[in-house]
Amino acid sequence: QYNFTDSNNMVIKCKAAVAWEPRKPLSIEDVEVAPPKVHEVRIKIVATGVCHTDLEYLYGAGKAMKFRPFPLVLGHEAAGIVESVGPEVTKFSPGDKVIPLFLPQCGECERCRSPKTNQCRKNWANTQVGVLADGTSRISCKGQQVYQFLGVSSFSQYTVVPDTSLAKIRSDAPLDKVCLLGCGVSTGYGAAINTGKVEKDSSCAVFGLGAVGLAAIMGCKVAGATRIIGVDINTAKFEKAKEFGASECVNPNQCSRPIQEVLVDMTGGGVDYALECVGSPGVMSAALESTIDAWGTCVIAGWTETEAMSVVVEKILMGRTLKGTYFGGWKSVEGVPKLVDDYMNKKLKLDEFITNILPLDQINVAFADMTSGNSIRTVISLSTEETSG
Repeated sequence: QYNFTDSNNMVIKCKAAVAWEPRKPLSIEDVEVAPPKVHEVRIKIVATGVCHTDLEYLYGAGKAMKFRPFPLVLGHEAAGIVESVGPEVTKFSPGDKVIPLFLPQCGECERCRSPKTNQCRKNWANTQVGVLADGTSRISCKGQQVYQFLGVSSFSQYTVVPDTSLAKIRSDAPLDKVCLLGCGVSTGYGAAINTGKVEKDSSCAVFGLGAVGLAAIMGCKVAGATRIIGVDINTAKFEKAKEFGASECVNPNQCSRPIQEVLVDMTGGGVDYALECVGSPGVMSAALESTIDAWGTCVIAGWTETEAMSVVVEKILMGRTLKGTYFGGWKSVEGVPKLVDDYMNKKLKLDEFITNILPLDQINVAFADMTSGNSIRTVISLSTEETSG
């Protein structure tokens, strides 16, 4: 039984931050958001985090990132409320609180049925190039199609996503906090817990103390690691890292030797686990080389698409493991609501990541703050309604 709202078949006019071309600031525009088609859900975005990946796609397009088509509405770390549902949608109803997902979970494919991976490929080829299942986007501006970043586009007051790329969450969750579980916090936390499988009483090094790195530290702490070393070239981030559970911090720029040699000496042979949360091939190599031989594990959580890292073969031959993680290994539709529960039960920090809450028209300020290292996470509030509670 479908109980469509009156607005279900109407185009919604709203505000969005549009990237008209690479390496240019975003422009606040009036956009039109079409109704949801079969197996699609239209959501009102209440809050969205500004993630480093958004910055990279805007300013690194064609360099470390594959080129995405423009114009584009960025944003992929968000929370909102279901406004209307398309035909054949059975798991969502208007009014549901939800987190859109750049990684789907269809529940039916071989990958979804396997406990070994979270990498469902439902609609994957399309969402990677900014369109939905039918090959078009639901957002338009000034008469032309605007592509949807990773099939999400949360820098818009409304957006449409596939029903397999959406997690329904509890009704009392504050959307301006749990939006961070749509990408950064889930990725870093899961890199330690799921992918690295950090063990009790182990030693860890976390490279990069942004949101993903701090979440990785939080994961190492929850797993029971006894020594967690934070690594960043911005010393101003050290105090925050210790708040999340780092036992000590090191600035590679203040070391006379390569950071991996410093860490090996500090730990008497290398750390048990290294987590790379920067997205730099040079840092990835250093992270691997900072682990102990025989059983050291290095997890790459930082994002780059076109660059290559250098691995000395002997470092692997001697027993180290090099792993990658995507969305922290969480099966998205199932995992995100559980992470929301953990936050609500005070098992997981979120508030501490948020440096700033800004309106949509200040989104370029959020990008500037991220570039300068002044913020961990800026949350953009897209709704005039109360977001907390």
